[in-house]
Amino acid sequence: MNGWMNGFLGVLIFSASLPATRVAVQSFDPFFLTTARASVAAVLAMMLLMLFRQKRPERGDLFSLILVSLGVVVGFPLLTALALQHVTSAHSIVYIGLLPLATTAFAVLRAGERPSAMFWLFSILGSSLVFIFALTQGFNVTLVGDLLMLGAIVACGFGYAEGAKLSRRLGGWQVISWALVLSFPIMVFLAYITSPVTFAGIELSGWVGLIYVSLFSMLIGFVFWYRGLSQGGIAAVGQLQLLQPFFGLMIAAGLLGEQIQWSMIMVTVAVGMCVFATKKLAK
Repeated sequence: MNGWMNGFLGVLIFSASLPATRVAVQSFDPFFLTTARASVAAVLAMMLLMLFRQKRPERGDLFSLILVSLGVVVGFPLLTALALQHVTSAHSIVYIGLLPLATTAFAVLRAGERPSAMFWLFSILGSSLVFIFALTQGFNVTLVGDLLMLGAIVACGFGYAEGAKLSRRLGGWQVISWALVLSFPIMVFLAYITSPVTFAGIELSGWVGLIYVSLFSMLIGFVFWYRGLSQGGIAAVGQLQLLQPFFGLMIAAGLLGEQIQWSMIMVTVAVGMCVFATKKLAK
């Protein structure tokens, strides 16, 4: 149960990531936003590692940490920031329903998990509902935006599974912290060369978006998420991501005033039911 509770808290925190990114890319270049959020989070991660006197990862862990960085520090943030220049956050949030399937697939490939047939059935059903919905809608659909979101989902699922596997030995917050620290020299350099000529015209909403994705999306959310995945199983707890579109759509409507269609709500409710089905029926 602890794994599901930690995973649920992680999902709640991540639910505001795409709306916050949507706000931030209206003020910042996607490349700067990606590198800046990683740099800010990395500084905090270094402070935490030093404060709690954490041992350095073993040499054999470095490759996995690099893979985590490529997936969740660089890949997902950059691809979503680019996608949100073409689609609304409400549209992009629907794609999050595909994350559990991607996470489960990489849990099999990278972490050696073997979900049951019933588990796969409901995982594929939930993800299929989301995917079919996205294909049949005519609101602000662009090929570039949709392909970028699909790439982001693959990168994120990979990073989740790889990080969760490693967190069984290093701990959840330690994994994301070391991944951020490893990427810091490159990220801070890229943040410098992609930074705006002047910050004078940046709106407050842009700064708020940047702060949220730096502190919560890039660091705090992973503290709960990786702990939940390692405690309850990557494939099993990963199904909680099917609930993330529901929370994200509410945030997008409340904060950004984006239109939420009834079809969106129906899909998110349907895939949410698949979460409970996998928890009760998958053994």
